[in-house]
Amino acid sequence: MQNITELVLSSRRVLTVDGERPATIRVQGGKIVAIEPYDPSQGEDLGSLALIPGLVDTHVHFNEPGRTEWEGFATGTAAAAAGGVTLAVDMPLNSSPVTTTAAALAAKRAAAEGKLSIDVGFYGGLVPDNVSDIESLLDAGVLGIKAFLCHSGIDEFPAATEKELRAAMPLLAARGIPLLAHAEIAREAPAMYNPRSYADYMASRPPEFERAAIELLIDLCRETGCPTHIVHLADAGSLPMLRDAQSEGLPLTVETCPHYLHFASEQIPDGACQYKCAPPIRDEANREGLWQGLIDGTIDFVASDHSPCPPADKRLAEGRFDLAWGGISSIQLSLPVLWMDASARGVDLAEVVHWLSTGPAKLIGRPAGIAVGSEANLVVFDPNATFKVDAQSLRHRHPITPYDGETLQCIVLRTYLRGELAAPGRGVAL
Repeated sequence: MQNITELVLSSRRVLTVDGERPATIRVQGGKIVAIEPYDPSQGEDLGSLALIPGLVDTHVHFNEPGRTEWEGFATGTAAAAAGGVTLAVDMPLNSSPVTTTAAALAAKRAAAEGKLSIDVGFYGGLVPDNVSDIESLLDAGVLGIKAFLCHSGIDEFPAATEKELRAAMPLLAARGIPLLAHAEIAREAPAMYNPRSYADYMASRPPEFERAAIELLIDLCRETGCPTHIVHLADAGSLPMLRDAQSEGLPLTVETCPHYLHFASEQIPDGACQYKCAPPIRDEANREGLWQGLIDGTIDFVASDHSPCPPADKRLAEGRFDLAWGGISSIQLSLPVLWMDASARGVDLAEVVHWLSTGPAKLIGRPAGIAVGSEANLVVFDPNATFKVDAQSLRHRHPITPYDGETLQCIVLRTYLRGELAAPGRGVAL
């Protein structure tokens, strides 16, 4: 007999920490208490629907407090839950104040109270004048420290220089906390003669910007022993040096994003600023190189870099890439995008779950996966269903995304947070 407080789900496709298999999952008190042989007579039979662990997105911009009109915890986490995400980590910008002090972190946690549909953790930021604040941010529980090696897009978060990196990285190394770096160092590049031209925008931030930054970060990682994480890698040409550094045993990890794996510059029309991000989406050959780096393990996982802004700041009417805010809104779509494109390349469900759940969880030292004793953060999805993206129906605040009109494969049907359906107020600020 089923306990009335017990959740029991049976599926022929359960992705446990030991691999994919038919199974029946029992949940009590928010935790998985048993994983049993598949028995469709027990609880709810999901049949061929897939049951996987909740996704972990370690790169999001919810922009609250201060720029809640850009996104906000309520809308951002609702979109995350609709996409199967049960834990997201919020970047120190573009909230205002930026999260470069313990006081700003406390304000951000307070702003999140009662609004979260999923759990949310936080990063602190490294900027030129706050090295003395890093240890207090670590004491307050940030999951990492983020630095830009180029202009961030907002003046409140200026780029860190080698001086700040050298000062902060030993502090992080002592605690085993990662430095996360936007890896572009601006050098001389072609001017944007036509501000509506995507080719001109792409050329204005060439791969050499990423390579210069990554070379510096590898050197500092080697020197300090600091866990160093390259966010949103866009340049496949950087993979050989990253691979070599990892083969040395350096604590160096790498993420890329769904948009770099799905889109290619050849398909981006001039004036289509919904595609603008930094580093830019590059060509098809580069995209396939990133896929190879992901499959061979040089790239550790995939994160959304969900970075919305008000519609006016995307400059869609003018189509000016030089003025448009750079950021892709996509937190609800990571699983459909990655599952469709990965399965087309012969990649199995276990790898996709690693890229979207257990891999990013490892970066921040959090458990993830379907195992006895684990929190029952679970996602039910139909791996075979297709749908056409309608930006108006997505849960994030503003209906702008380059995926609008794309046909994707896989529909998320339910997201459970500690055994209950994800809903506003059920998430926790970590």
